[in-house]
Amino acid sequence: MIANQIIQTSIDELRNITKIDLCVMDLDGMLLAATFDTEEIQTQVVQAFAESAADSQVIKGYHFFKVYDERQLENILVTKGDSEAAYMIGKVAVSQLQNLIIAYKERYDKNNFIQNLILDNLLLVDIYNRAKKLKIPIEARRIVYMIETKYEKDNNALETLKSMFSNRNGDFVTAVDEKSIILVKELKEGEEQVELDAIANTLVDMLNTEAMTQARVSYGTIVNEIKEISKSYKEAKMALDVGKIFYSEKNVVGYSSLGIGRLIYQLPMSLCEMFMNEVFQDTTPDSFDDETLVTINKFFENNLNVSETSRQLFVHRNTLVYRLEKLQKSTGLDIRVFDDALTFKIALMVVNYMKYMRNLDY
Repeated sequence: MIANQIIQTSIDELRNITKIDLCVMDLDGMLLAATFDTEEIQTQVVQAFAESAADSQVIKGYHFFKVYDERQLENILVTKGDSEAAYMIGKVAVSQLQNLIIAYKERYDKNNFIQNLILDNLLLVDIYNRAKKLKIPIEARRIVYMIETKYEKDNNALETLKSMFSNRNGDFVTAVDEKSIILVKELKEGEEQVELDAIANTLVDMLNTEAMTQARVSYGTIVNEIKEISKSYKEAKMALDVGKIFYSEKNVVGYSSLGIGRLIYQLPMSLCEMFMNEVFQDTTPDSFDDETLVTINKFFENNLNVSETSRQLFVHRNTLVYRLEKLQKSTGLDIRVFDDALTFKIALMVVNYMKYMRNLDY
């Protein structure tokens, strides 16, 4: 179904060019769009014409035309006047509206196909058949981006992305839920990790400036066949969730850069709790004060370098050593030693994961 605003814009343009007034009604005689006052056109006249066998007819000084969607009658178009010019412009308008119907149906069908493809709702044979019918290439390098904005049902962000990426270039923008927008991007040969990050950062910047909204963007891995798009979508979805838990400071997260966070995300809660109990009997990382947590994180950021960490924290080296020894006494782990540091780092990530999962349950 074409939006009434699109129909109005179309007949306004024809009116400006030809000086012939037009209106479009549904089969019950309800007005959809017009360039003139249509009070003289009676509802029963429109209904009678719709039920007649004629495709066009002059009634009381107006040309009436039928607009079809394939063989199904869709709308009634009326031109003001019974002249030859009014007849010709009416035929042109009918042709334009029918082409718009085809274009919008194709756009809807492609959108519906991509949504079902992403969600694994199609059999393999249906994927190939529908892709061929919709003239979507089977083999192409593609990747799925998932964009989550600050607000649910962010139509402004959706329209901004649709204006940026055109179906004609092999790109598709759609939404499969109320929280996120999906971009299926067709890639050129040679576009690899650097270009993927650049596209994601462009999305964040564009939504910030054009749609005035903050966004987080994740993406999956490159796939070469249309049937594998759902795989890239699942990866992008996981990357978005993992990014929120372990890399909250980042606006862009790729599936291939998730590292150990991807492994922890797939652990059951029971296993996480067992690990925490084995490593920390009494004192757990979520019970540390802010000063201790800042010290630990800064120490990890500087690759366990005591001198550089003390410099960035603006504390004496001995003060930092004292804090680390105090931490060792309470946890039994000396994070100056690589193995203990690795255990501690994983424990911090597990704590964040457990908090995230518990919040989802509420």
